[in-house]
Order: sequence, then C-alpha cells, then structure tokens
Amino acid sequence: MGLSSFLKKLFSKTQEPAIETENGIIEKAENFVEETLNKVKEASEPILEDAVEFTNHAKDVISEYAEKATDSINDIIDSVKESIETDDSPPKIYDTVVDISEKPITETD
Repeated sequence: MGLSSFLKKLFSKTQEPAIETENGIIEKAENFVEETLNKVKEASEPILEDAVEFTNHAKDVISEYAEKATDSINDIIDSVKESIETDDSPPKIYDTVVDISEKPITETD
C-alpha cells in the first residue's frame, strides 16, 4: 500500500504543474486572440465608414442618372408618338433606276 500511495502522490504532483501550464497557455492564447480581434476592429472601422460613404454617394449618383435617363426615354417616346400621329402625308416611294445602255462589268474586266 505504501508504494501505490507513493506513486499516486508522485503522479498527481507531476500532473498539477502540467495542468497549470496548459491553463496558462490557453489563457495566453485567448488573450492574444482577443487583442488581435480588437486591433482588427479598430483598423477596419475607418475603412468600413469610407465604404459606407462611397456606397451612399454612388447610390445617389446612380439614382440621379436613372431619373434623367428615364425622363429622356419618355421624351423620346412622346416625340415619336407625336410624329406618328401628326404625319398624315403618304408614304414615300422610291424608284430604282437602272441604266442598261452601259455594258455590264464582268470578272475579266
């Protein structure tokens, strides 16, 4: 019995420092990850703010041009409709005239 209790005490003593070391390493890793995430957040905030501003500006410009394009297309459609409705003249017919008095050009010429 003395030997088994000696071995238990021996192994339990060697396990405790190992567990404490593992806990220390895990705690250090957690702190490192947390600090790194905080640094990333701080560094990315201005970039994200600039991206939001740029996106809002682009949205405003695009919607302005979309309105102008819509107005222009509507003006063109109205103009075409008016010209169709007011054009009462007969359709134009073109005659094609061929002069057969000249000799045709052939591949040998």
